Parts: sequence; C-alpha cells; structure tokens
Amino acid sequence: MMAAQMTDAHRRFLQVLMSNGITEGSEARKIHQHCCETDKVYYAHDKLDDFISTINSHLQPLFMQIRKGLSEDDGRAHYAVVNLAETEVTKMASDYTEIELELFRKTMDLIILSESGFASSTDILNLADQFKTKKMKKKEAEQVLKVFVEDKWLSEKNGEYTLHTRCIIEMEQYILSNYQDVARKCNICHSLAIQSQLCESCGIGMHLPCVRKYFRAQAEPRCPKCNEFWSCDIPGMSRMGSQTQHRAPFLALDDASKT
Repeated sequence: MMAAQMTDAHRRFLQVLMSNGITEGSEARKIHQHCCETDKVYYAHDKLDDFISTINSHLQPLFMQIRKGLSEDDGRAHYAVVNLAETEVTKMASDYTEIELELFRKTMDLIILSESGFASSTDILNLADQFKTKKMKKKEAEQVLKVFVEDKWLSEKNGEYTLHTRCIIEMEQYILSNYQDVARKCNICHSLAIQSQLCESCGIGMHLPCVRKYFRAQAEPRCPKCNEFWSCDIPGMSRMGSQTQHRAPFLALDDASKT
C-alpha cells in the first residue's frame, strides 16, 4: 500500500517539531490544527496520530521518525523527532565540544546507575576534574549543566539531575543497548523507565503514571507480576504504614509510526 502524500501542512508541522526539539501533546495538537488551516488541508482533531504516521512513512528512508513519549512527572504526551541512524555521541556532537560530551556521558552514567534515577550536582561536579582529555573547572561544569537543562537533555530539581523527556525519547535504544544490565523497562507500558517504583519482592519496575493508572483499577495494590503486596506509596492514594521507595516519575515511549 502506498504511503499517503505529504502536504505543505505535514512539512510545516515537521519543521516546527524539529525546531522545538520536544513538543508537549496539547501544543502539538494546536500546531496540527494551525498547519492544516494555514495550508487548507482537511483537519480532524482526533487524527493527529494518523497525521504523524503519514510524516513518518516519508521520514523512514531518511532513518528519522517522530516519536511520542510520556512525561515522568504527569504522564502527558510529548513528541520529538528522532534520528535513528545516530548514536548518543554523534547526535549531540555538532552542538557540544568533546569535553562537554564527556560530562554528559558521565552524568548519564550516574543517573542510570543510581537507585533513584537522579544524580546530585555535587556528584556530577566531582567528576569534572577526573576527565581523561582535559580537566573542567567546576564553574565551567555548572555552566555546561545549565546548557544541558536549557537544551532539554537534562532536568534539574533542587540540585538533582535526571534525564529530560526529550533525552529519553531520543536515546531509548542507545540506553537499552549500552546499559543492558541496569536499564529496565516498565512492566506496564514496556518502555524505558529511568525513574520508577520497584516491587520489593520480584524487583519489577513501573513508572509513576503507570502505577497510578494500574492500581486505580485494582481492589488492593498487588504486584502485577508476583502478586505480592505493593509496599510503595501509590501516587494520588493515601495508605497508612507504607514505605516510599522514591524512584519517582517516568517516561514511556510509543512508536508514533504504528498505524
């Protein structure tokens, strides 16, 4: 079956998404409507995924794709254009120096290898003078971290850093293949989970929005895999005597090209 034709509306939408880096779902819907109306193309508010699928069918030979992922904080959809032909290093190489990339890789190591899915600014800055190529002053490292946050590769909260939604959408395959022993997928949505709650009995992980959604429909909170009592605090539900295992938020990735 031949792919649907790309219109000026599709091209305009793609251009805006590439310019944004990452676009929140409600904003993507507004852009979709604006592009269709501007270029006088048929618009249906519930057809965004079909609209994106058409673009993806034309991006495929270029090894590119618009992907959908969910925010770790609230589970809201985000869209990003992903270059499937590049690794994490080459993807960022044109924007950053070699030493800045080394800082990013070491920060990513700390975040993924941590229990919490976060790395403290202190731990990251302590790495800055251990680089192989050349040393980086802490003031310089602080500045580079700020740029990574502005460029939406990292998120920062109270001096703690984690991977931004954009980073997880774009680098899911890289992380899964380079951190095979530690990177885990959410037991519910089967997407990469940097931050999650863990079952104390069998060790499976679930993103917070997936935890919230899954247990809302259950009579009592039991692990979907081993059926043991889920001891972590469930977001949005109060429970006495439970312990919080703070591997918060999440990021689920969808293949927006599926029809």
